[in-house]
Amino acid sequence: MLKLILRKVYTFFKDIEDYFRLLRGLIFNLPNLFRDRKLIFDQMVHIGVNSLVLISIIGLFTGAVTAWQGAYQMRGFAPLSILGSATPRAIMIELGPVLAAIVLAGRVGASISAEIGTMKVTEQIDALEAMAINPVRYLAMPRIVATTFMLPVLVIYASAIAIFGAYLVSMLFLEVPGGVFINGFRRSFALKDVNAGFIKALFFGFTISSIGCYVGFKTTGGAEGVGNSTIKSFVICAAMILILDALLWNFLIG
Repeated sequence: MLKLILRKVYTFFKDIEDYFRLLRGLIFNLPNLFRDRKLIFDQMVHIGVNSLVLISIIGLFTGAVTAWQGAYQMRGFAPLSILGSATPRAIMIELGPVLAAIVLAGRVGASISAEIGTMKVTEQIDALEAMAINPVRYLAMPRIVATTFMLPVLVIYASAIAIFGAYLVSMLFLEVPGGVFINGFRRSFALKDVNAGFIKALFFGFTISSIGCYVGFKTTGGAEGVGNSTIKSFVICAAMILILDALLWNFLIG
């Protein structure tokens, strides 16, 4: 039993060491950003543009549920007219960044792990190294850079769609006049709320992509190993998103 625990502890710290080795390789290859711009733009399209429909659906219904939940909690204690002040702030600071990041962890993080993991088990990464192509530069850097910069854009878009969803629900189902909702939003709007969501998204994007790449590079065991890496990537990313959200709250809002 003790030997098993020690082995798990050793594996945990070895994984951390390998992860930071990947980040070191990423930093050393950052000067190649301009040369590899086509790879980065291709990943931006895959991560950003191809996620718009999914993000739109998630954002719209997130805003709708937020408005209904806010009305349920405030009924009898506060007028529903303050929905325009309360729900947009919750969306911009918390729900928009976190939900968008978790959705992207499933769509993008797991996809990155599957792609790189498949290349690892089929020895395509060994072929790249045989051709003197650095796998970190060719595979990891474009995905990490693209995800880090595209997730904040998607978060802002998702937050806007969510606020629109809350506006529709408040006006059509909760009998809150549209003008009242908009005026409440204008009075409570603060640029620091947008900045907080933006900064969270930067951290989330980097975490999702770097963990996805790391898990992909560590894949072994053929097709079954690729499946396990996909699940592992999403689980770790989802946990790290929530942990980072709690830590960043104290610095950005608290």
